Amino acid sequence: MFKKHSDSQLIEGLKKGDTKTLNYLYESYFSTVKTHIINNSGTEDDAYDIFQDAMMVAFKKFNANNFVLKSDLKGYMFGIARKLWSNQIRLKKNQTDITENDFPDDVDIEKLLDTPIEQIVQRSFLKLKSECQKVLTLNMQGCDYDFIAKEMGYKNGSSYARRKKYLCKEVLIKLIKSDPDYQDYEDLNI
Repeated sequence: MFKKHSDSQLIEGLKKGDTKTLNYLYESYFSTVKTHIINNSGTEDDAYDIFQDAMMVAFKKFNANNFVLKSDLKGYMFGIARKLWSNQIRLKKNQTDITENDFPDDVDIEKLLDTPIEQIVQRSFLKLKSECQKVLTLNMQGCDYDFIAKEMGYKNGSSYARRKKYLCKEVLIKLIKSDPDYQDYEDLNI
């Protein structure tokens, strides 16, 4: 596909959303990220998610006016992915399973969980198209991308299901951030 392109040519291609550049980056850089994530308690699906997130982080960084690449592009992309994966592992370790037995008898769990930020997320989720609601719900339930593709009738399989989940997640984030009540939380860094 590509012979040998410079990092600056690849960055320009990524900034423009050039399909050939995106495919090249996946073909050339993904296997390193996948190996790292699988060797560090992850799955191939985790690797795809992290790589997609790393591509978005890189895209945003490259479009910043003051961005200067201080290493090679492959190392930079791997560094982003490694940091994202480390953060995800840390979050998983910090999460604890909460059961009803963890609360005193006089606490109403439903009221406890009904926080303003949860209301914002719920409102935003309900604004999504039903297809996105179903894809995100299946993903949150732990279904793999093959199952989601089959359940949703996607002919292009798991890769399309993965992409659809990512796009739906992006729409949800935009809806949450556009909610008038969200600004209060952002101002308070909550």
